[in-house]
Amino acid sequence: MKIAIMGSGGMGAYYGANLVAAGQDIAFIARGAHLAAIKHKGLLLSGPAGDIVVDPAVATDDPSEIGPVDAVLFCVKLHDIETAAAAIQPMLKPDTMVISVLNGVDGPARIASVIGQNHVLGGAAYASGVIEEPGVVSYKSTMASLVIGELDGKISARAKTFRDACAGAGFTCSVTDNILGVLWNKFTLLATNAGLSSLCRRPVAAVYGDPELVVLARAMMQEIVAIAGVLEIAIDSDIVETSIARSKSFPPDMYASMYHDLARGRPLEVAGLSGHVTRLGMELGIPTPHHQTVFACLKPFMNGDGA
Repeated sequence: MKIAIMGSGGMGAYYGANLVAAGQDIAFIARGAHLAAIKHKGLLLSGPAGDIVVDPAVATDDPSEIGPVDAVLFCVKLHDIETAAAAIQPMLKPDTMVISVLNGVDGPARIASVIGQNHVLGGAAYASGVIEEPGVVSYKSTMASLVIGELDGKISARAKTFRDACAGAGFTCSVTDNILGVLWNKFTLLATNAGLSSLCRRPVAAVYGDPELVVLARAMMQEIVAIAGVLEIAIDSDIVETSIARSKSFPPDMYASMYHDLARGRPLEVAGLSGHVTRLGMELGIPTPHHQTVFACLKPFMNGDGA
């Protein structure tokens, strides 16, 4: 299967390298020093389940050089969605899947507004990858997965084709008929942990080792659950408790990805996380004081001013 990885940072490189190892035809779209290093010496993915070296790697910053593909794994930052969606159009055939593997919950709709909803599938990524240096990405967990689904809830042949292409990769891939619910389940944990890990400048497990911060985390998650309820999105009834338990089990040195951007002076995705919760709360008349506070505290760093 010919697959393009749009955004080959930590997450994109993780899935892309594993798909190469599974025998798929992968093209990496990257930029800057990371792209130059991949072109020069290949891509190294390093972590507890073993290392993968992709050398040579097909890599470019120009999607038009790749040509039509069967699927695009869309892994950019939230603030780059519209620009990146416009850039991938030379790779689209009428039946090309564009799988939104993004933080937040509004990514699929924003991509669809540029390229059309017929191309877009939702995707929930459960993996952690960080660029350690140009061309080198590390990961922490050996239990990575990817859940994908059509936005209309149908179990499509194309989604199952992509799932089957992931066989033999270092992660599991499953197809769901409730991708919106899956995305909001993940968002409950992710938006909360991104905010708290960034504010505290601490790994996620350390945050959940503090009883007072656990109380705060639970309150933040409950704000998201309240919004999902009003929007009639089918999320898990026990999502708050399972999210807290999962967060406590994370490796002791694993930070939320937004923390790494903060520490390196890069733009933050906070507008699409706690900022999105705040906006929806205001529109729906649901109090979100905790996410509103997190958004206000991180907003000064949103454009990449550093920690």
